[in-house]
Amino acid sequence: MNYQQALEYIHGTMRFGSQLGLDRIRDLLERLGNPHHEFKSVHVAGTNGKGSVCSMITSVLSEQGYKVGMFISPYLEDFTERIQISGKQIPEEDLARITELVKGKVDEMVKEGKGHPTEFELITAIGFVYFAEQKVDAAVVEVGLGGRFDATNVVNPVLSVITSISFDHMDVLGDTLAKIAFEKAGIIKAGKPVVSYPQHPEAARVLEEVAGKQEAPLTVVVPEQIEPVSSEFDRQVFNYSYGEERLDGLTIHLSGKHQLLNAATALTSVMVLREIGFPISRDAIYRGMEKARWPGRLERLQKDPDIIIDGAHNEAGAQALAAAMKEYFPDRRMILVLGVLKDKEVEKILKALCSLASKVIATKPDNPRALEADQLAEKVKKYCRDVEPVPGIEDAVHLAVGSAGPGDLILVSGSLYLIGKVRKIIKSHE
Repeated sequence: MNYQQALEYIHGTMRFGSQLGLDRIRDLLERLGNPHHEFKSVHVAGTNGKGSVCSMITSVLSEQGYKVGMFISPYLEDFTERIQISGKQIPEEDLARITELVKGKVDEMVKEGKGHPTEFELITAIGFVYFAEQKVDAAVVEVGLGGRFDATNVVNPVLSVITSISFDHMDVLGDTLAKIAFEKAGIIKAGKPVVSYPQHPEAARVLEEVAGKQEAPLTVVVPEQIEPVSSEFDRQVFNYSYGEERLDGLTIHLSGKHQLLNAATALTSVMVLREIGFPISRDAIYRGMEKARWPGRLERLQKDPDIIIDGAHNEAGAQALAAAMKEYFPDRRMILVLGVLKDKEVEKILKALCSLASKVIATKPDNPRALEADQLAEKVKKYCRDVEPVPGIEDAVHLAVGSAGPGDLILVSGSLYLIGKVRKIIKSHE
């Protein structure tokens, strides 16, 4: 099996859909020798900010000299982004080899009449086998969906981290913050520490209750731990405090005020890891935070015209993006290239973003769940008069660039499946 065949096999299992539950992944991993028992893990759940927090924790641990796996989803450009060790993506030949190994075990399961693992379960197994083979010191593992019944929830983490909880995937996780928080809290393990982003009171109560039942020490980040010093689009400097310890002049290259709270969540996670036996120096913290990158979130791809991409795909993400654009570019004419999935909170995303734009180009993300460009354009008209449907993503980008005058700004948002494609298009034209 080569790399392309491996991808075809993995993506071919999409027909089995998304089926939450742990029986299939446990069976599959047991046949593979339970690779997830071979390494320590930090498990990260939440609605928004998971990727940024994973990136910052991984970067700090890597700077300390640890060999750190990072498992994330989805990817922007290349499938191998999903499985990394200390910033290096899994080599294509390793992915192909491990996929063939996993396929053999899946075939055994099917022959025995067991349920076929889902696409995400296969990828989870591949990632865990790779981390075990490479003998990572720790793996930072991002939840795919929810937490309680997510395939990654087979790990027994040394630390659980819960980022910002808001509304998303309500058809699966529930229609209240309390229900969604309960699903996220499913990653909390008995006696193991938990770090939480400062949550809405409804979500916070649930996390406190679950942590209490699990006798899991809960550390909640508070905004007062962060003291902003300076903020530019590509660089934020701030001070951070944890108990008696204070770190002045920390730098991150992640944009938006919301990233300061994500940074506080990552830093608090690092502090707790130190307390439970991971030596981490102040120097590694400073270097790791400054080196952390998270592509596709308020990322500037080029200048003249400025093209900025952000994968805001729910109400909270769109509101954070809108606030950042108002902060950094208050007087710039903006052209918005927008594409959303039809199962998202489309109206709330449009309400947050479209009123900022002088012109909206509605397009269609590269995903079967995408809303058609003309249908999206009709919805956009409520918020922006100048709207044009352009189904092809590359055509939409060319129109945006052609429509941009001196000093104008192009923002691409609405779906990670859209911005990943745009990232490739822009890079190919450099």
